[in-house]
Amino acid sequence: MRIAIFGMTFPETSKNYLQHLIKRIENENSQVIIEEQFLKTFKKYISFKKPPLSYKNHDGLRGNADFLISIGGDGTLLKAATHVKNSNIPIMGINTGRLGFISSISTDQIDAAVNDLLKENYKIDNRTLLELNTSNELFGNQNFALNEVAVTKKDTSSMIKVDAYVDDEFLNSYWADGLIVSTPTGSTGYSLSCGGPIIMPQSGNIIITPIAQHNLNVRPIVIDDESVIKLKVIDRDDLALISLDSRSRAFDSSTEITIKKASFNIKLINPPFNSFLSTVRNKLMWGIDKRN
Repeated sequence: MRIAIFGMTFPETSKNYLQHLIKRIENENSQVIIEEQFLKTFKKYISFKKPPLSYKNHDGLRGNADFLISIGGDGTLLKAATHVKNSNIPIMGINTGRLGFISSISTDQIDAAVNDLLKENYKIDNRTLLELNTSNELFGNQNFALNEVAVTKKDTSSMIKVDAYVDDEFLNSYWADGLIVSTPTGSTGYSLSCGGPIIMPQSGNIIITPIAQHNLNVRPIVIDDESVIKLKVIDRDDLALISLDSRSRAFDSSTEITIKKASFNIKLINPPFNSFLSTVRNKLMWGIDKRN
């Protein structure tokens, strides 16, 4: 079995967890392949039975790994999704960050998670992505997002106006700091912090959530994920920002934006002890009485 490992930073507090993970994989005679830059950050601190292989990007990963383990927070897993792309390599997220909704396996569950992975005792959770299309191809072939596409004002000046259309029918003019178009996966991210609903991963929906809207009666709306969304931005400065998860670009506000469901999914690994509902319940501390 070939297991890829990806991370973005290497805090000293994660050293023992990473060493334990690599040792556990090598003891099963599985091949370790580590993202090139991540390997450079920790190579002198971690020991290996034999020199690990490395990969640089999606092309180096595709066909060379059976699984990818993301070590960090949700941001790390979102970045890992750009490496996996449409290769169908399942991702397992180990959380060494903070909250962690999609990177939800805690460090004390590493042994159990790796055991279940090697025994093929897990479920695959297919997560929808969004695809962004613009005339100037702002993001090239990385024009997809696992969490959300967000259009926001470029600086701290006045709000922007976003005209939104669903399947070519006018929806609303949003006067706000921006607009979030979210997948069910992203419903526990940026959209949630702006008052959006939590959506089950397989619900087949897209959420449109305004950011700090001027009209308080304008609320988030949930639509079918087969819908095509078009956005037109009006900004006094003629520039705005568009983000795919954590990747941002400035764009001319005359640019027409089209958002739809991507043609491929990202596969997340769920061990038997983990599920979307248990993650939401535990992370948000639902039903916990802090008085006791």
